Amino acid sequence: MKKENIIDIITDEDGRKIVVITDIRFKGKRNIDWEDVENYLKEYVGKCYEVVETADQVFIGNDFPAELKGSEDTKRLCGANAKAKANATQKIPTLLKCATNKRWQENFKGKHKVDAKYG
Repeated sequence: MKKENIIDIITDEDGRKIVVITDIRFKGKRNIDWEDVENYLKEYVGKCYEVVETADQVFIGNDFPAELKGSEDTKRLCGANAKAKANATQKIPTLLKCATNKRWQENFKGKHKVDAKYG
């Protein structure tokens, strides 16, 4: 029998939505196997999700799994924060759906010179 992820979206007293993930897929006492996380994220590649607040469409490109695994932020993380980031990947669609506070910042690093056509 396949175990389904148990996901709840709750609202705090200020009306903000919080995604609660109770199924801990990526475990480890010291380190997260980011290769496993990257392989898991490949399930989302090619899909498009809508942000409810803005009706923006977010397309998940081929580079997303490697970008998340190899980001400077990910490399710095350890312990509970690394586990939280790894396990949050289980519900990328739900997190995108509940996203708020849209903002934009220009990418100044050279690696961003060839970005997506619309993003």
